[in-house]
Amino acid sequence: MIVQSFTFNGFQENTYVVSDDSLECVIFDPGCSNGSEEQRLQQYILDKGLKPVRLINTHCHIDHILGNKFVSDTYNLPLEAHAGEVPVLESGKAVSQNYGIPYTESPPIAKYLEENDQISFGHTTLKALFTPGHSPASLSFYHADSHTLIAGDVLFQGSIGRTDLPGGNFETLIRNIKEKLLVLPDETTVYSGHGPATTIGYEREHNQFLQ
Repeated sequence: MIVQSFTFNGFQENTYVVSDDSLECVIFDPGCSNGSEEQRLQQYILDKGLKPVRLINTHCHIDHILGNKFVSDTYNLPLEAHAGEVPVLESGKAVSQNYGIPYTESPPIAKYLEENDQISFGHTTLKALFTPGHSPASLSFYHADSHTLIAGDVLFQGSIGRTDLPGGNFETLIRNIKEKLLVLPDETTVYSGHGPATTIGYEREHNQFLQ
């Protein structure tokens, strides 16, 4: 499994294209906010000969959904996310106006994902983990064979997702990190929604929020 990251928009959000040797791929959290960023994403997919087959939001905060319509329209993909993120997605227009950033309205969630769902593409299957706390119904996605986690904004290198936005809750977030993520092998690579990748082992030992 290959994980390619792109850092997009003014929030420095990480978009991920996850592929395997079948050349099918999943696009997680497309944050591309202008034509140049859209071109970067599209060019990578073209250069690698990839076929996008799924569009997934770990959660629906504005910085993770700016490219939803572009990806959905370009590759004819329905949006997938947890049902609990619907109010967050629907607030996108108002939130973008508050921040003063352009926003092309995202398509609605067409397929609801739940905890323990098997997210399959090509020869690869990831498991959905329900990890709310940063947002009402955030999902993380774990690939057991390669010990890889697409974590959204739940866990960062040396930090955790903020919990002061609507639907956030500090105690819920900490509990889910400890019960769902820290039980994964130490060598698990964590691809976060912002910043560099880290590992479960490093965060278990060094993350001050988890001591």
